[in-house]
Order: sequence, then structure tokens, then C-alpha cells
Amino acid sequence: MRGATHAKWTALAAAVALMATACGGGDDSGGGSGADGIVSSSWGDPQNPLEPGNTNEVQGGKVLSMIFRGLKQYDPKTGEAKNMLAENIETTDSTNFTITLKDGWTFSNGQAVTANSFVDAWNYGASLKNNQKNAFFFGQIEGYDQVHPESGEPTAETMSGLKVVDDKTFTVKLTQKFSTWPDTLGYAAFAPLPQVFFDDHASWLNKPIGNGPYTVDSYAKGSQMELRRWDAYPGEDKAQNGGVTLKVYTDNNTAYTDLTAGNLDLVDDVPASQLKNVQADLGDRYINVPAGIIQTLGFPFYDPAWNKPGQEKLRQGLSMAINREQITDTIFQKTRTPAVDWTSPVLGEDGGFKDICGDFCKYNAEEAKKLVAEGGGIPGGTMTITYNADTGSHKEWVDAVCNSINNALGNNRACVGNPIGTFADFRSQVSTQKMKGPFRAGWQMDYPLIQNFLQPLYYTNASSNDGKYTDPEFDKLVDQANAESDIAKAVETFQSAEEVLRDDMGAIPLWYQNGSAGYSERVSNVVLNPFSVPVYDQIKVS
Repeated sequence: MRGATHAKWTALAAAVALMATACGGGDDSGGGSGADGIVSSSWGDPQNPLEPGNTNEVQGGKVLSMIFRGLKQYDPKTGEAKNMLAENIETTDSTNFTITLKDGWTFSNGQAVTANSFVDAWNYGASLKNNQKNAFFFGQIEGYDQVHPESGEPTAETMSGLKVVDDKTFTVKLTQKFSTWPDTLGYAAFAPLPQVFFDDHASWLNKPIGNGPYTVDSYAKGSQMELRRWDAYPGEDKAQNGGVTLKVYTDNNTAYTDLTAGNLDLVDDVPASQLKNVQADLGDRYINVPAGIIQTLGFPFYDPAWNKPGQEKLRQGLSMAINREQITDTIFQKTRTPAVDWTSPVLGEDGGFKDICGDFCKYNAEEAKKLVAEGGGIPGGTMTITYNADTGSHKEWVDAVCNSINNALGNNRACVGNPIGTFADFRSQVSTQKMKGPFRAGWQMDYPLIQNFLQPLYYTNASSNDGKYTDPEFDKLVDQANAESDIAKAVETFQSAEEVLRDDMGAIPLWYQNGSAGYSERVSNVVLNPFSVPVYDQIKVS
């Protein structure tokens, strides 16, 4: 989730991460060169239609970052949250905010972006009736519990904490202090929506209309999406190319082969199997940079077999049975770093990064075997690690994790991989609680706060809490941290919540992921932002 920055929190941002894909070479992707050339890039079908309130995975998030602009925009180099459509966001108490919009912004259909464009979009995203996956992000706004109650029917249509003052001004009242709330507003869930979204929803879903530097020209599910430059885009970050064609690949090795053959311009997920060759293949056209991404193993706490008293020892033992150093060195060629907490090194120590996992994240076969036994053993004797097989080279590392666990436990049937064909199918099963054992989980910052690595994933009923983990002490500490106006104290309180997560081993941290990409000789000015997403609008075509 997939991901404003106080320097103290660390200037690295996150916008929802995705795996791009695009059509090969000039002819397939639309051809052209110079400012009108079309960039081809690899991709995967989004899990859901591209509603800002309903997209919380990397594939869809990439498109939203191209067709929408919000109140804030994360700097592609530093990750700092800078005003985009917001002229000012003012508060005197970190609870009541007055937001003033800049002049001159419209959607690509010509409609002006107004205060109502934001307020209506946020009310839609929050409403239980609309079943939006990102509804949780509006949970701090007063009246959310009336439009999205934990049980029963909504008692209100709109949140009482949102008020339109005039076309360029609206106010927001939160239920408690949240000093860094403005820094979250670059996340796609907070994007504005045009009136046509509400008037003709089906048509909008078929061809989304936004206010970003690109428009959606066409989309054929399972094949490709064509985005084209919007020449009337009013922002300063105008597209330096004629458009981007995102082509669906179900195997990133195929995408990499197309890249090296000159049939594709950009791959932003270099397969693990190609890491030993990538430098020779691409030279300085290979990018390997730190990113705000962590990979974990989630657990199905909704399954009684995996939610028994004392099973925290089982999960801790499984964590200690994973030889992270060996796996990151041999499979990932040092493009991953063994995890020591549930956040990311890009936050820095001031932002919350700290070795909190301790011995539970260090390989110790003897202790692992002991803890697994004390935790009641693996349910059913064999556990499966479920993952999507189409992108990310997941088979290699899942097999390696299972081998490590099997060796540590002295049982070659303790762990096996369970591939799901596509990312969309995998996410559908995960988000509908169909897992029968541990599953691959990855998180790319939505915004550069420690809160974003913890609350959306592990807070009770949070939007991306796919395993349904819950702990009242964790929730209480997160609430306290959000209310803290002193950033250093807020970070410390979030870390206390993280210690609760560690003691429960609510998820097993695996490793931090670098952003990796490769590009063709046909394009230049290719960079990854701190979220590991290509800055598509700045790519130039020769």
C-alpha cells in the first residue's frame, strides 16, 4: 500500500507500489520518438477497477499515480510531501484543518476541480454502502463511524467532519489529534473525483477520468492498457513523452527477455533468476536503489487452526527457522536486506526504523525447533506458503524459505509452496480470507510514516489487514501515537506497538526490498521514486 514528509520522519515517500508492464518496442507500443514517443512497460492486471477508494495494491496503484493528482504529491527524489492541488493546509490544534485549493485545476473532461471534488470523493470512499477497500484511511475523520459502522447499517450519508466552505475551501475535523495527517494526503485514496464518476459510474469504471498528466485511452484486461499524455494538464510535472503502454505479463522472465531483445522499453521488476546477468545485459541501464518496501509472511488468524493460545511460539519458531542472510545473498544477489523490524530502513532511526525483532529474526535451528514444538506444532503437520506465480520471482524464495524451515525442523514435509496463477487471483483469495496457511505479503509505503507500516496492516479491521490480526494493546498504542503532537514521542509509541506485534509475531518479517528496473536504449531519464515506481512522466523517448 501500495505509498508529505517531515524531514524528521525521513524524506522518503511511498506511493502504492506495482509491477509495471508494457508492450514491446516502438511498433507494438505505438511507436514515435522524442516528446511524442510512447514508452512501453511491463505490468500486471489490477485486482479491482481503478477507483481511488478501492485500489490498495501495486498494479492498480501505478495507474492511479499517472491519472490522478491530489492535495499533496510525493517528491520523486526525496519523497517529501509537497503541496500539489493544496494551496494551504492549516491547523492550530492538529484536529481541525482548513484546506485551500489552488486555482486552475481541472479534470481531463474539462470540469473544474473544486472542494466538492474532494469532499464527495472522500464521502464515497468512506461509505460502507460502496464497499471500498481504502475506506479505513478516512477513519480518522469525524462521522466515519456513522457512514461506516462496525456493525449494522449506516446512520448517515456523509461524514460530519467534512464541510465545504466554497469552491476552493473545505474543512476537516478529525476525531483526535493527528499531527502528521496532512502528510498522508498524497495517497491515491484521497484523490478528487469528477461529477461523472457519480453520474455515470459504470462508464467511468470502463474508462477512468482523472486530473493527472495522463489519460486512459484503452484497456484490454489480460493484454494491455494504453495511457496517453494529456496536453492540457495544468500541473508542473507534465509528461515528457507521448504516453505509456502497460502490457500484461504473467511471467516477468518473459518481460525481461522482451526487454533485452529490444521489444520492451522498461521492466520494473527484474527477475531473481536474471540478477546474475543483468549488469552484463544492461550495464548502466540497470537500476538498483533502496525503496520503502518490506516482504513478510502473513498468517490466517481467521482460521481457528492458526489462532490458538500459545501459537505465538509457533510463529516465532518459524521465523527463527528462516535463514534470511543465505536467501538474500544467494537468490536476490543483495537486492534484499534481511528484516529486523516491520518497517523499512528508508525511514531512518528518527523515523522509526529499529531492530525490534531481535533474536526472533535471526536464524537458529535449535531454538526454532523448540519453539515450534512448544507452540503446538504446525497445524496438520504440513503448512503451505501461498504466493502468486506470475511476477516477482516468488517461487524461488518460497522454495528457499520452505527448505530452510524443513531443514531447521528436521522434517522435509513441514513446509511446501502453493502457487496461485496470477496476482489478481492471489489477491482475491487473500482479501477474501481464503488462505489455509501462511501467505506472501508485501508492503510498499503509501506515505513515509512509521504509522503506514503498522496501522493499515495490523490494526483491528484495517484496510490491508488481510490476516485479520487483532490485539487491543497494539490498537491502543497506535491510537496514542497518532494523537501525539511530538514526533519523537509518536515514533517511540509506535515502536511500543511494534513490540506487541513482535511478541505476537503477527507476521514474519522477511526482508527489505530494493527497487530494481531495467530499460532499453530507446528511452532515457528513467528513475525509480522512493516507492520503487518508475517516474513515468519524466521518461524521454529517443
